Amino acid sequence: MNTPEHFEMAEEHAVFRPTGQVSLDQARQMMISAVAFAREQNIRKLLVVVSGLTGFAPPSIVWRYYFMQEVARASGGSVRVAMVARPEMIDPEKFGVTVAANAGLIADIFTSEEEALAWLQGIK
Repeated sequence: MNTPEHFEMAEEHAVFRPTGQVSLDQARQMMISAVAFAREQNIRKLLVVVSGLTGFAPPSIVWRYYFMQEVARASGGSVRVAMVARPEMIDPEKFGVTVAANAGLIADIFTSEEEALAWLQGIK
C-alpha cells in the first residue's frame, strides 16, 4: 500500500492531516486507508486531524457506529487512534469512542491537537 497523501511520521507517532472539501464517504475512506496503512507499517500511534475537512454535515449515530467498526477492523487491534475534529462534528457522549472500545480499538476524539497528542503519548 502506498503512503496516503497527508500522512507523515513524527518521533513516536504518525500524523494524518487531510484537508479539503469532500463527501462524508470520501472522508471515511481516507481515514480508513490511513489507519490500515499505519497498521501495515507497524505504527502503533496515529493522530488523525480531520478538522480541515469540509463539505459534509455531522454524521448520524448509525454512521458513527459503522465507521468506528471499520476503523477497529482496519487497526487490527494494533493502532491507537487520537482524532481531532471540529466541535460540531463530535458527539457530546462520544458514542464513537464507546463503539471503538467495544470493538477492541483504543481511540478518543478531541477538539485540539494538544489534547489529542497528550492523550496519545500517555497510552502504552
